[in-house]
Amino acid sequence: MIIAVDGPTASGKGTVAAGLAKHFGLKRLDTGALYRAVGLAVLDAGRDPGDEAAAVAAARALDLGAIDEHRIRSSIVGLAASKVAAMSAVRAVLRETQRAFAADSAGAVLDGRDIGTVICPDAEVKLFVTATLPVRTQRRLNELRARGEQISFEELHAQIAERDRRDTERVDSPLRQAADAHSLDTSELSIAEAVEAARRIVEGAVRR
Repeated sequence: MIIAVDGPTASGKGTVAAGLAKHFGLKRLDTGALYRAVGLAVLDAGRDPGDEAAAVAAARALDLGAIDEHRIRSSIVGLAASKVAAMSAVRAVLRETQRAFAADSAGAVLDGRDIGTVICPDAEVKLFVTATLPVRTQRRLNELRARGEQISFEELHAQIAERDRRDTERVDSPLRQAADAHSLDTSELSIAEAVEAARRIVEGAVRR
């Protein structure tokens, strides 16, 4: 079984995907981490995230087992990720990585922004996870402050709004809800409630 989980930044899609993977005993791929890792690699190389050649080279050299989960979660890397993710050449490289992961006969949960529309359009179950911009900003702010990163709510709100704009307006694989995806708004849900709601959606879809 392939479960596709899409949604914007800090909507809760990663939490939902992780919970579903654990419940159903499936492996999981956070595809957003791939773009963050590429963005970080470009920054570490002293290059501009808008440099397509540098971004493509970083994507081709990406080692899934070597992604630094702590470093890729900074706000600066998030902005770099949104820039490299808008590049068709970068997406073409990482698209193959994602499809190879999903090809395992054991099944998988993939979360990102174009899983149900581009990467796994034939996924058995698709979810589109959303939350209001203020809620998403506060969630990400809490995460960043827990890491010791100082940023104002207003600045982060603007950054996330800009990332939403890039994600939804890019020409290649824009963020959008697949026609057959189930919508899940997590704005007023706890982590446990969001995962439980997603589990019910998946089990209901599979029974049909």
